[in-house]
Amino acid sequence: MSKLLVSALFAVLLAGCASNPPPETSAPVEDATPSAGAGTGTGAATSPGTGSSISGTATPGAGQGASALRDPNNILSRRSIYFDYDSDAVKDQYRPLVEAHARYLQSNRSARMTIQGNTDERGSREYNIALAQRRADSAKRMMQLLGAGESQIETVSFGKEKPKNPGHDEAAWAENRRADIVYAGE
Repeated sequence: MSKLLVSALFAVLLAGCASNPPPETSAPVEDATPSAGAGTGTGAATSPGTGSSISGTATPGAGQGASALRDPNNILSRRSIYFDYDSDAVKDQYRPLVEAHARYLQSNRSARMTIQGNTDERGSREYNIALAQRRADSAKRMMQLLGAGESQIETVSFGKEKPKNPGHDEAAWAENRRADIVYAGE
């Protein structure tokens, strides 16, 4: 009787594990209330250290090309995804930005981008290179889950080598914890 009980318990545990997707198939995303406009094609987010809003139209059509990427009124002109300290999780406020770029890539299969991971100056060189790579990879995985092709996105880690803000305080560090999107040919 105990063998039957152990077998049944093992089967239940195995079935429970099978329903969870492996961690490498999904990009880490913070669990929070969706930002305003999350499902509507528009979004707004605050840039670190500035309090300014990141917003724009997130509905690139199949015929839109490079002009949408340069239009300051289009969300596609926004190219930085900011991260919390010691984190590679894409914050909810940047989800509309990631979604817009994923849709652009899906609609423009010849388009190619590089996602450049960056960190602030704190931490060792090795740690920052690894964290910056995880940030770039996290944004890439999220875009792939939203329909972008794997061959359309390359990732690179700059660690702390390319700061956006050369300061040495929290405001500067917040600007430097980011992943930048660069399209081929720009």
